[in-house]
Amino acid sequence: MTKGARRKNVKRSRPRRKSSGGSRFRSWWALIAGGLLVVAIYVAIFYHFFVSPLSFRWRAIYGEPDYPEGFDVMGIDISHHQDHINWDRLRNAHIANHPISFVIIKATEGTSLVDNNFNDNFHWARANDIVRGAYHFYIPDKNVRQQAEHFLHQAHLLEGDLVPVLDIEKRGSKPLKDFQNDVLLWLSIVEKAYGVPPIIYTSYKFKEDYLSAPAFDRYPLWIAHYYERQLKYKGDWVLWQYTDCGRVDGIRGTVDLNLLNGDMKRLKELTLQPDIDEPQE
Repeated sequence: MTKGARRKNVKRSRPRRKSSGGSRFRSWWALIAGGLLVVAIYVAIFYHFFVSPLSFRWRAIYGEPDYPEGFDVMGIDISHHQDHINWDRLRNAHIANHPISFVIIKATEGTSLVDNNFNDNFHWARANDIVRGAYHFYIPDKNVRQQAEHFLHQAHLLEGDLVPVLDIEKRGSKPLKDFQNDVLLWLSIVEKAYGVPPIIYTSYKFKEDYLSAPAFDRYPLWIAHYYERQLKYKGDWVLWQYTDCGRVDGIRGTVDLNLLNGDMKRLKELTLQPDIDEPQE
């Protein structure tokens, strides 16, 4: 033990920092504000890329569809998907305050399928004084000649009916040139039977990608391009399917809506004329 007074161990405490309630509040507010900013940016990006370009679609599905302005001749296209149609109501129905002037009906698909409702729809359209047409749904990997003959056998178009229509939506597995030659073969067979070039129905993108060869320019074009105020396609066209979410009196559920690039005189020009012979199968 050492001499002298022994110092007592004194525990010295460090000065404590005073916590600031205001700092904590500001930190939490900064986190909340940052989160809201991220959400706002996400919503803006989502609206720009997914909502705004398809605003016509949202309105068509959840409300009244928008109708392109400047067109007066309206029509629909139908198949078994529309189920039973009340033709008494449909013949008096309107699209954008315009009567339904034409109806294009699915007749055949591939080499053997006939639409379940084709015969009834085809009969009642004419019985109700609506200009009618018939289309074939093209299957690219099926025999082309058989598809054309199948359509000719089932769809007996008469004077005053729209010229035949070929619905092309699938490319199939063949090289592009072979695919195009097959399509042209179907068109030529049916054109020979009726004496007039058939109408080609396809989408805007499909036309641009696969049917832009000059050989297709001589065929009237019915183009599908949805939810646009103006058709972006720059070439010639006769019909525009502008929505698949239309609603008309006499049909339960939705139906495709179409308009004609022209007046009633132009519609008549697209029909089979009196000098058209009966098709030769």
